[in-house]
Amino acid sequence: MLQRALGDDGFEIHTAVSGEDALRVLAGNLFDLVLLDLGLPGLGGLEVLELAPGLQSDAPFIILTGSGTVGSAVEAMKLGAFDYILKPPNLAELRLSMERALADRDRRRELARLRLKAREGGPTLIGESAPMQRMRAELARVAPTRANVLITGDTGTGKELVAQTIHALSDRESKPFVPVTCSALPEGLLESELFGHLRGSFTGAVSNRQGVFEEAADGTLFLDEVGTLPKNVQVKLLRVLQERRVQRVGGGATVPVAFRLIAATNVELGAEVAAGRFREDLYFRLNVVPVRIPTLRDRGNDIMLLAGHFRSRYAEEYGIDPPDFSPSLVRRMGEYGWPGNVRQLENFIQRVVIMYSGGRNIPAAALEDPFGSVPEANLLARGADADWNLDRAEREFILLVFEKQRGHMGRTATALGIDRKTLSRRLKEYAEAGYVAASPDQEP
Repeated sequence: MLQRALGDDGFEIHTAVSGEDALRVLAGNLFDLVLLDLGLPGLGGLEVLELAPGLQSDAPFIILTGSGTVGSAVEAMKLGAFDYILKPPNLAELRLSMERALADRDRRRELARLRLKAREGGPTLIGESAPMQRMRAELARVAPTRANVLITGDTGTGKELVAQTIHALSDRESKPFVPVTCSALPEGLLESELFGHLRGSFTGAVSNRQGVFEEAADGTLFLDEVGTLPKNVQVKLLRVLQERRVQRVGGGATVPVAFRLIAATNVELGAEVAAGRFREDLYFRLNVVPVRIPTLRDRGNDIMLLAGHFRSRYAEEYGIDPPDFSPSLVRRMGEYGWPGNVRQLENFIQRVVIMYSGGRNIPAAALEDPFGSVPEANLLARGADADWNLDRAEREFILLVFEKQRGHMGRTATALGIDRKTLSRRLKEYAEAGYVAASPDQEP
């Protein structure tokens, strides 16, 4: 009946006949609105609602329920449902509820879009590559919801900055953002930091203390490196997420807590679950909405956008003239793998801003890998891996020596074992092709 009536209103309708079927339909499509009956065969409506935010991060849910299950409908509202309608539904009442739900969804999307636009240019959002644009869209959709978020990505990709962005785009923006790095806390203090403690519960507990769950009241709690939590703490965290109450170390009454949880990890928690090191039920609780941060090497031209941002930032911070990026450095930065991601790039730019201050050209040789050796030291291996021809290998080597001699023609020619005329001709050819910044005839 609803399919016919709402189809006549212009909606494209998808139906499901059980809870399990509903999850399959929700996983395969993005919907503007979901009508959910609590009395589904198989998996019940409340269970579907609990799992649905990971599949439909901003679609409002309107609950359909019988008069004898109003209590369950109220529970559904606590889980994030927009409204509930008694069965059999009055079509006029249902249509009005649907209009309100869609208007609320549009308002939340527009608010997130405006907040995202207002924050563009900040360190979290720099980048125009396709992976970054996809992540922006994900953040705009998940931020207005209350769903738990699990951020994954390699070390140095900026997981805390992404968590801050989600918080800033949500209606919790004015409330606390409380970050905790789980691996940085000794195991003996971890429970006290998370859950708080009562006076006298252990040596040094001279007063009652709130834990971070209470500190994040009505705001966002960010647990970084959550995969390092010991098993006993995982059990307590799961209980807090299920009951929304926390018991401080040392006992006492449980305390109600209201927070939005964002967790992050640089390890594959699914593999940790398979290895028995991480609880599967906690993993499902955390991984309601997954957000994957792309590596820097997958972001193409974003590397130079970020490099320019960091150069300006640190030049202003230190009060010095920013150096220039030589074309060969730009080329090498694009080729380099950046195993330390954005953090490594930022540290590199900070170092060269200091070392090459005063508007000097930064040579490609300034780029070091995490172990302190220059990538050019492996020039032959890099060339072989990239299938360079002989001309390319010769050009790379000549430019490397030229930079190491700081652009001095005489010393470069001597080091290469060729005359200045030959070197000058080669460098002019490279300059015409855009491989060097200035005329090779200029002596420093």
